Amino acid sequence: MPIDPAAHRASARARDLSERAAALDQAPRPGAHKVVVLALDGVYPFELGIPHRVLGSADGRYEVLSASVDGQPVRTDADLTVTPGHGPEVLAEADTVIIPPYGISPATAAEPDPLALAALSLVCPGTRLVSICTGAFLLAAAGLLDGRRATTHWELTGIFQELFPRVELDAGVLFVDHGDVLTSAGAASGVDICLHLVRQDHGSEVANQVARRCVVPPYRDGGQAQYIERPLPPASETGTGPTRDWALERLDLPLSLEELAAHAAMSTRTFARRFRQETGLSPGRWLTQQRLRRARHLLESSDLPVERVAHEVGFATATSLRRHLAAETGVAPSVYRRTFRVSAPAAGEVGEASGPGR
Repeated sequence: MPIDPAAHRASARARDLSERAAALDQAPRPGAHKVVVLALDGVYPFELGIPHRVLGSADGRYEVLSASVDGQPVRTDADLTVTPGHGPEVLAEADTVIIPPYGISPATAAEPDPLALAALSLVCPGTRLVSICTGAFLLAAAGLLDGRRATTHWELTGIFQELFPRVELDAGVLFVDHGDVLTSAGAASGVDICLHLVRQDHGSEVANQVARRCVVPPYRDGGQAQYIERPLPPASETGTGPTRDWALERLDLPLSLEELAAHAAMSTRTFARRFRQETGLSPGRWLTQQRLRRARHLLESSDLPVERVAHEVGFATATSLRRHLAAETGVAPSVYRRTFRVSAPAAGEVGEASGPGR
């Protein structure tokens, strides 16, 4: 019986697509590391799905389950409700427990749902605990972060530090790993910390393979400091405010303390004291921050070479700009520009970016 070439190609393509789909839907291996994702009321759907998507792409090395604090459906912060497959009892069987972010208020941050704390108490000693974004608030409320370094979303650092002064909060990093307890920053940092878990458990080769399957960079340079917005406080019409406005128009010049004080008609000692009282910073540190703020804007919105950017904002050399930017954001100017560059893709280049932001 003659073979129809078109039918043969269609059949082969169907088999190929089926095999690819099966590769994406990887069943856990016998004895796979059991991960339980605890969904709290107001959970964020995006982050809720990250552990299954990332860890579930590691060739069956992880079994990822979801649970609620009472075995009931969970309201998300979007217009949908999810039904985890398990109740809190499954937490006692977990090798790793992940707490994705959930909507909080000052009241619920200080005193979370008693059922959530009760569910957390079911976790066996030695189980690895991981939080994403506001999930750190539950760990902190349970006393599990006392005396430890931790992180959460940078916008929530103020309320976190006020509620949990015994925790050493670091708002400039994407995640903190203490081995048994890990905390991460907001949203996409959930991807970073899950890839970190794979890297720690199975090595860089497996983590890189998982990253390729998820179409994400295997490791992001810098920390969340590069994403923090630092708006300028409004300048007052008295004190050092007018001089700050004057300085902002002359950032490309090597402004000295003497020049600033002369503009304010004050002695250098009085000016420095008043300046710190009004801004919380020394004049030199404030100038550096404003130069970096302007430099970041130029890196995002222009094609100026780094050397020209440094000149435009008042750094003596490109090396000086690189040093200060790395100290503030953890990345070099070129990396910062690739991450935040504001530009539209050329015709025919949509979906064909040159790299994942590294």
